[in-house]
Amino acid sequence: MNGLDWAVLVAYFGVMTAIGVWSHKRVDNVSDFFTAGGKMPWWLSGISHHMSGYSAVMFTGYAGIAYTYGITSYVTWALPIAIGVAIGAKAFAPRLNRLRSRLHVASPLEYLKDRYNVPTQQALAWSGILLKIVDVGAKWAAISTLLTVFTGVTLTQGIIITGGITAVYCTIGGLWADALTELGQFVIQLLAGVSMLVIALNKISDQGGLSKALDSPKLDGHADGFAGPYLTVFFIAYLFIKLFEYNGGMWNQAQRYMATSSAKQATRSAFLSAGLWFVWPVILFIPMWLSPLLVTAKKPDGSDAYGLMTEQLLPHGLLGLVVVGFFSHTMAMCSSDANAIAAVFTRDVMPVLSKAARAWDTRTGLIAGRVTTVAFLGFSMAVATQVNSPTFKDIITVVIKWVAGLMGPIAIPFILGLLRPFRKSGPTAALTSWACGLLAFFFVNYNLDFSQRTDVKLEYQVSVPMFISLVLYILIGLLKPEDTPERDAIIEKINTDDDGAASAAVPAPAGAPDGVATPVKD
Repeated sequence: MNGLDWAVLVAYFGVMTAIGVWSHKRVDNVSDFFTAGGKMPWWLSGISHHMSGYSAVMFTGYAGIAYTYGITSYVTWALPIAIGVAIGAKAFAPRLNRLRSRLHVASPLEYLKDRYNVPTQQALAWSGILLKIVDVGAKWAAISTLLTVFTGVTLTQGIIITGGITAVYCTIGGLWADALTELGQFVIQLLAGVSMLVIALNKISDQGGLSKALDSPKLDGHADGFAGPYLTVFFIAYLFIKLFEYNGGMWNQAQRYMATSSAKQATRSAFLSAGLWFVWPVILFIPMWLSPLLVTAKKPDGSDAYGLMTEQLLPHGLLGLVVVGFFSHTMAMCSSDANAIAAVFTRDVMPVLSKAARAWDTRTGLIAGRVTTVAFLGFSMAVATQVNSPTFKDIITVVIKWVAGLMGPIAIPFILGLLRPFRKSGPTAALTSWACGLLAFFFVNYNLDFSQRTDVKLEYQVSVPMFISLVLYILIGLLKPEDTPERDAIIEKINTDDDGAASAAVPAPAGAPDGVATPVKD
């Protein structure tokens, strides 16, 4: 990178910070900070939902899969997400919106206190927070790896730079800042991605054209939809995992639906995000599929291929824009995750740990949310410095194996708890399915001495925990039904189609005495 590239990068950081400062005046309470007060337009929610769904891991880990195996990187990653979000547009998006509009909650998990009980809520909250610290840490490491390639800064320096800038805008501006920066990041990535596609195709034309390039031995097998460890079973498992994850299991995605003005607007937002997932990753992946013809990866897993290709093919200025595109995806996901974790911690965890937190006024709750956001980012940045240690192995292992394998047990009670058919599944079903799913993840991935297992295929490592959780949640609900009039009333409020129906009484924070109302404003 030269001075022009650095100017583009610094300007980007400046604009992101300015958006955060501008968004600050739109945040008056915790509802504004965590759910935009239910005033976010559906199209902004949809773009934000899409942008907060992937990070620079796409340009490292998934770029390595594309370099090695070709289009399976799209077929077994972006396509399942697109299908899952499209299904969720009707099944989950409107119900998640009604959590805010009917129950007046500010955190996705806040309703679990009444749907199940406080212990269930706390189990899901704590396990989800710990998983997200590791997940976001992997993403800081991914973007810092790219920054190292282009600038020569160390991994730790890259983590501090990207995490510090993100902390500024998402802490002062809340969900509004996240969504508006994600809109700007989408525009930047649109320019950068299309530019990279055009340049890569032009470079291939110098080698005899695309048709000849596809016949190259270097691309042998790249046209196969399923390759390597990413086969049909993996696709099916990943589809079910992403169905839960991208429809609210990843709490920041649930917030996007909660932030719209109505259930109908949330559905439109989901369909927009699904459409982008079908189309946009193809544009980004095509240069990656062709990368073996353009560069030789230095890392065995090919995770540096896209970075090398960018550095070699793009002129200065445009190189800076593409690097900004890398940052845009990572900062979008990490900032939105930070906001979601802060919502869960301040609204669901702190009231259980502290009596004082149950009586926080609007200002104190908002300050707590901002402090928690900074703390989460700090913890995840610390983890990022260890992401390539033997414990985590490498970036793609953390993102695919840990997140995919653990997300199901955490998300199933939360997501299925919204639906009428599962109203008989109560606290016993939720906690048992959660605990057994986590244990299953350990046993299919590790030996008793905590060494990694090598005799279990990847598709089973990520799918078995979810399958066990799903079966137990349904089966225990049938054998030991725990539906009560109070729980049924909660489910009915979020399943009624009439958006004009009267709102539910505002639930108390977790751990508060019965009848104590939450101070959240709608």
